Amino acid sequence: MIYGLNENKKGIKSMKESKWWKNAVVYQIYPRSFKDSNHDGIGDLQGIIEKLDYLEELGINAIWLSPVCKSPQDDNGYDISDYRDIDPMFGTLKDMEGLIKEAGDRNIRIIMDLVLNHSSDEHPWFLEAKKGKDNPYHDYYVWRDGAKDLPPNDMRACFGGSAWEWVPELSQYYFHQFSVKQPDLNWENPKLRREIYDMILWWMEKGVGGFRLDVIDQIAKEPDLKITNNGPRLHEYIRELSKETFQKGDLITVGEAWGANTELAKLYSNPDGSEFSMVFQFEHINLDQQPGKEKWDLAPLDFLKLKQVFAKWQKELYQTGWNSLFWNNHDLPRIVSRWGNDKEYRAESAKMLATLLHGLQGTPYVYQGEELGMTNVEYDIEDYRDIETLNVYRERLEKGYGKEEIMTSIHAKGRDNARTPMQWENAPNAGFSDATPWIRANGNYKEINAVRELKEEDSVFCYYKKLIQLRKDYEIFAEGSFELLLKEDKDIFAYTRTLGEEKLFIVCNFHEKEVFFTMPKGWTGEEEVLIANYGKVLESEKLRPYEARIYRKK
Repeated sequence: MIYGLNENKKGIKSMKESKWWKNAVVYQIYPRSFKDSNHDGIGDLQGIIEKLDYLEELGINAIWLSPVCKSPQDDNGYDISDYRDIDPMFGTLKDMEGLIKEAGDRNIRIIMDLVLNHSSDEHPWFLEAKKGKDNPYHDYYVWRDGAKDLPPNDMRACFGGSAWEWVPELSQYYFHQFSVKQPDLNWENPKLRREIYDMILWWMEKGVGGFRLDVIDQIAKEPDLKITNNGPRLHEYIRELSKETFQKGDLITVGEAWGANTELAKLYSNPDGSEFSMVFQFEHINLDQQPGKEKWDLAPLDFLKLKQVFAKWQKELYQTGWNSLFWNNHDLPRIVSRWGNDKEYRAESAKMLATLLHGLQGTPYVYQGEELGMTNVEYDIEDYRDIETLNVYRERLEKGYGKEEIMTSIHAKGRDNARTPMQWENAPNAGFSDATPWIRANGNYKEINAVRELKEEDSVFCYYKKLIQLRKDYEIFAEGSFELLLKEDKDIFAYTRTLGEEKLFIVCNFHEKEVFFTMPKGWTGEEEVLIANYGKVLESEKLRPYEARIYRKK
């Protein structure tokens, strides 16, 4: 099944014409932690192929793979040294081609994670760039003249330290927004852009079904002005990128944009297909940190603000753009531990959070293990592997923070919460690998695992399966308008969806206490219940802890 280039291929619509992704659900895989097939402790492509039947059973339409291209793995693959090859830890290019085919046979598309803001410092382009200012590849990166110990300005990298790295043989600094081993690419150079487009077309020719663009809002950086995201030429670059590549195929494309607001998102996800299918925005993700501070500076979730944020994105992008819907990804803690209750009400709160999200307009993303209700971990610092986590631990110790306070923040927000091995069964290492995993498995795999949940009719897995099927059965999930209800209620998240004469009423108790509410005008409580996380509804206007329901009437 071919999803990429559509020249001379009958029956494949362009991105402007085909909007299959509106009814789709995407499953994100972090390959390193999904399934190890060759017993080296690291997940791989053959391991993913081995579990495709599981994903087909879940009902998802596409798999987003975190980076699998060749990489020194300084930042777990987000430092690419060869865009046209697979890292040996995951397998070979032939394995990737096999995955594309095997997934396609199950009507599942493969979405690749592309890192176009920066490369690895071991990429051949950068190795050439360091050879001299006159080298044709030098201008593929962002350089500034300077003197040792006197960088061009005081900009800081996201992973800590200066954003400028001194190269003595050139008497120049190169710019890096992330790790020192991730030099930023210079998108002002048209030759670089052409290299990128040709590489994307090469993957499309292999049948890739879409792309997720890492920190794409930072490609138009202007470091002299201290501008990192939303630079003045950003949408010029993206429109050129889309025209030269994505618009030639029937793809799903999503840009990661931490700095996006609704107006920018309308550009990113313009229905005319000039940029992306949709954008990842993170406004809701930042609501449990202290204002103006880092994510490690914890604060209680502002629930009323959460409702306002979701409502704003639902209303303002309706028929003018497209939402991506997510609680989790490889960079975020597990939602059931973050905003649910991962102990007494783990299954109930996991299902409630899923109901709330999947009832909205947009394309839902399920992160591996989310469909099982996997939870955060509380390791000692020695068991963490993430570069960001290790850096913040060191930096905060140096600033005088107490170890216990630092570890509380890491336990709550560390990226390795999402990166522990997928919990397949009650077996050593959660059935992920016969060898010692690259990162330790969560100890609760004996209770939380796929084998167990596939057998239980009321499991989190089976609930996700039902939710995913609803989007296929009812067009209203994709096309219906949104209206927030009970805006000031401190416990209930409720809203309606409307498409013509058809209506949905979604009501979710966000907390671990019983609450009462009044059915909206025109609703009796006797309507069809499409799904409810407690199974049977006992009282129409009383919600048990974390209870969630979707009603439908026509």
